[in-house]
Amino acid sequence: MEKNKILIVDDDNMTLQTLSMALEDDYETFTATNGLNALKILGREDVDVVLSDMDMPGLNGIELLARINEMEEPVPVIVITGQGTIETAVEAMKLGACDYVTKPVNLDRLALLIEKTLENKRLKEENRLLRQQIREHGPDLNIIGHSPALEKCKELALQVASTKATVLIEGESGTGKELITNIIHYNSPVAHGPLVKVNCSAFSEGVLESELFGHEKGAFTGAVATKKGRFELANGGTLFLDEVGEMPLSIQVKLLRFLQERTFERVGGTRTMKVDVRIISATNKNLAELVKEGKFRDDLFYRLRVVKIEIPPLRERKEDLDDLVAGFVDKFSRLHGKPISGIDDHAMELIRAYNWPGNVRELMNCIESAVVMARSDVITVEEIPEYLTYKAPGVELNSKEGLLHELERKAIIDTLNATRGEKVKAAKILGIGLRTLYRKIEKYELEV
Repeated sequence: MEKNKILIVDDDNMTLQTLSMALEDDYETFTATNGLNALKILGREDVDVVLSDMDMPGLNGIELLARINEMEEPVPVIVITGQGTIETAVEAMKLGACDYVTKPVNLDRLALLIEKTLENKRLKEENRLLRQQIREHGPDLNIIGHSPALEKCKELALQVASTKATVLIEGESGTGKELITNIIHYNSPVAHGPLVKVNCSAFSEGVLESELFGHEKGAFTGAVATKKGRFELANGGTLFLDEVGEMPLSIQVKLLRFLQERTFERVGGTRTMKVDVRIISATNKNLAELVKEGKFRDDLFYRLRVVKIEIPPLRERKEDLDDLVAGFVDKFSRLHGKPISGIDDHAMELIRAYNWPGNVRELMNCIESAVVMARSDVITVEEIPEYLTYKAPGVELNSKEGLLHELERKAIIDTLNATRGEKVKAAKILGIGLRTLYRKIEKYELEV
């Protein structure tokens, strides 16, 4: 496991050497003889704790502490001071230093202070991440719907959550793969740890490698500082690899190695790193078919698919539509400050008749649009997005007759699409004669 990094800053070489030798077995140590050199090291290394003398030429300890506090992620500082300058150490603590030791340094006390500082840093980071994750994903831990297919997915997610098994989630875009990931992580033993997500289709090959595994300073043009990758950031928690089917073969090799050995190297680095991370991956593609086509490694496929959860598309669980619509109406009416009480029957019939190729995400966007456009406290057909209604010329959707015509028109369109325009087959599926089908195609002005 990677050692914590300690930066020792003192203009006395003997002190630097003594402290470095005392700490190097347990920590990776860096030394600087003045504040300016210390800032350079902080700019290129992910230092965990700074031990700083107070009385130094150029940039003194107080000034160095002030500069560290201005950093985006300040590093905790333990002050080293002489017996006659304890007042300075007290001033430093008022400015944010964690604690202080006096010279000559008691190494046992220093070791305890470092461990205490690292533990406090870890707890603060865990609490920050947990608060952020609960704030961002708390509402997503309750997936709306009670259809048998969805209940099976939720039960499997809760069952696997208590283990460390690698999980592959399959499903069309917009079905809720990320929500299932949230359920697994937040019901797992590492729920206090980070949940780090990365979309493998959002980055080019070189950038994705750096995003996942990090890079060392100077590894490539533009790498001006060392950067931790998603694997390191997810240490002690879960890494979610979305759209894993888009991952290039060269990176699949590195991911496979990690799953086998739990180790990796940063881009441009030689040091082998080890982290404790659970992998959950998701795809809207058929990975088995990609394996046959040589686009995805079979050994990686089997490593990722220790447990498979397949989320059904919305068109196969339409019994969840009423609950989903009610949930989204409530959510977006509160978000946009509009007192919407519900949706009328005609509009709901159109929603039930539609096939939802974009699944729950498409439905959510549709309802948000309807809430925003609503002119009363009830959503009507007029507020449903036009692409959803396929409104025929002269049809009044707010009437029962108009709605039935529209549903019939939609059924004909879907059937013709399914049969690729074969009218004989379409007429048979619809249960009408071929001449009747031709008349309805003409009536609804359909282009076949």
